[in-house]
Amino acid sequence: MIKEFEPVVQDIIALVKDWEPRLSSLPGEVISVRRNSQDRTVKQILGHLVDSASNNTHRIVHLQYRNSPVEFPNYATEGNNDRWIAIQNYQEEDWHDLVQLWKLINRHVVHVIRNINPAKLDNQWIASPGKTISLREMVHGYLTHLRLHLGEISELSGLQF
Repeated sequence: MIKEFEPVVQDIIALVKDWEPRLSSLPGEVISVRRNSQDRTVKQILGHLVDSASNNTHRIVHLQYRNSPVEFPNYATEGNNDRWIAIQNYQEEDWHDLVQLWKLINRHVVHVIRNINPAKLDNQWIASPGKTISLREMVHGYLTHLRLHLGEISELSGLQF
């Protein structure tokens, strides 16, 4: 385990542990009707976080065996993350299943982070034309992104988490 990632890993573990029961207890009106500034419901935001975990796992893996800089699609540009949400129809996903998927995929992200090859931390991913992100930056950025969207869920639910 790379020592600098231990706080990131511990924060992800704590967020999942704290949020799983809170998410599970949210009423249907909160998860399916209320919308954020991007016109996403809580279900769609959580689905987006599942997509983020999945895509970041793939990026972390690719950055450890492919030549740097790595070209790998950025699902979040040009509205593609909204396409992912719509195509997978998170709005109609069973809420219990979606919460469990979010929990388990984040546990897997932690496992993947714990097994990163330290020699690969400076490998770069081409995030967009003219913008690269190192594997190191990606790991730290994942936690920031997770917190951002959990904050949106907190605002939509009207609960303080």
